[in-house]
Amino acid sequence: MDLISNLALGFGVAFTFQNLVYAFIGCLLGTLIGVLPGVGPVATIAMLLPATYALPPVAALIMLAGIYYGALYGGSTTSILVNLPGELSSVVTVIDGYQMARQGRAGPALAAAGLGSFFAGCVGTLILAAFAAPLIEVAFKFGPAEYFSLMVLGLISAVVLASGSLLKAVAMIVLGLLMGLIGTDVNSGVARFSFDIPELTDGIGFVTIAMGVFGYGEIIANLSHPEDQREVFTGKLEGLMPTREDFKNMVPAVLRGTALGCVLGILPGGGALLASFSAYSLEKKTRLKPGEVPFGKGNIRGVAAPESANNAGSQTSFIPLLTLGIPPNAVMALMVGAMTIHNIQPGPQVMTSNPELFWGLIASMWIGNGMLVILNLPLIGLWIKLLTVPYRWLFPSIVLFCAIGVFSTNNNTFDIWMVGAFGVIGYGFIKLGVEPAPLLLGFILGPMMEENLRRALLLSRGDWSVFVTRPLSASLLAAAALLLVIVLLPAVRSKREQAFGEEG
Repeated sequence: MDLISNLALGFGVAFTFQNLVYAFIGCLLGTLIGVLPGVGPVATIAMLLPATYALPPVAALIMLAGIYYGALYGGSTTSILVNLPGELSSVVTVIDGYQMARQGRAGPALAAAGLGSFFAGCVGTLILAAFAAPLIEVAFKFGPAEYFSLMVLGLISAVVLASGSLLKAVAMIVLGLLMGLIGTDVNSGVARFSFDIPELTDGIGFVTIAMGVFGYGEIIANLSHPEDQREVFTGKLEGLMPTREDFKNMVPAVLRGTALGCVLGILPGGGALLASFSAYSLEKKTRLKPGEVPFGKGNIRGVAAPESANNAGSQTSFIPLLTLGIPPNAVMALMVGAMTIHNIQPGPQVMTSNPELFWGLIASMWIGNGMLVILNLPLIGLWIKLLTVPYRWLFPSIVLFCAIGVFSTNNNTFDIWMVGAFGVIGYGFIKLGVEPAPLLLGFILGPMMEENLRRALLLSRGDWSVFVTRPLSASLLAAAALLLVIVLLPAVRSKREQAFGEEG
């Protein structure tokens, strides 16, 4: 009964005219800026944080939360339409979403992303409301050894993620891990692999690599063909909404993605990102129905599952913030900043000392998710209109928006040159038939793995057995080893080759 009375208090706060207006402004701004390539939720909230100084605390946090999940929605739009992941967790959506757009099925892809995100967001918020305290106990059991083991499992899942040969997938992961080493060593403060280039001492930005490899690489590949042979989008559009068959395929994928997202979202250090990659890996392991489109060729499950997982993860990532005061990712760190500005100490006492803020924010998430569906489903037709623009006009504007997005993250022209260089590398990947998604996962998880490995060894005084003596860490490593064995079994390899069309 406590939960019902608390939610009643929350909805009473969230349904005031002022808070509804700020929730709508947050969702609208988040969606519009999320659609711009390169400007993800972190940059958006950082830019708009000063605008919340004059607002009441509840309204400020409701607006910032709206911007966060609005930007996640917007990121999937660019992923599907123009092959540009707006932010980290949209990387996987590119693989099948863009192929659906090419086949004239951008409408069903966008609808699958929107409806899956709405359902997952609602479930994630319910779990946040009901299980915040017990779920934190789970997160507390994760020390550095467990995080390292979890990330090893994530990287081995990425091998399954890639279509094409296993060797190429492993090469991509290793390349990503090596690129993640570029920058300043966290422990010693010494620059590594920066080749005396000052701009590389901070490392290479994710946005730079993602835009270059996915966006610019695709543009170069298209421009390399004569105009009449450019495989961009088919002239026909097969309706704006998913068919009954699409819904039958989508629903189980959305449920699986939501469950994964809810669990992994509470983990600090990119839970929503791991959730979207894990959800896609899980879908690739489930059997294709007769006549179903293969993954990587425009399967709607490859859009619905990761989008559901990242949205569920983004909701449950509020759990460590609101219950412990620990920000699990960069966006939540900015939320801590916003709370501090308004003299609110994040942590367990928020629930007791400021219940209007705690429950009002949770209730506003349901309202915000509803607003996003109402906003985004009618906009599907508008976004698809973009695809009717001739490619010779569309690609210069994509290049320009990418350049602006990359420049705005660090105010550095060096990054624009880097995007161009990664565009050429991305074109090389297309020519070699290599899937670039594992490269990005290796790049993101590499520094986090190194940090947790070092921390675990410092705490155990250099004893490597810490990874197998701790039960949770040992079980995660065992799962990773089992997955690796299964993938390498000859019978599984031959099935994998049939399923994904092995390319040598």
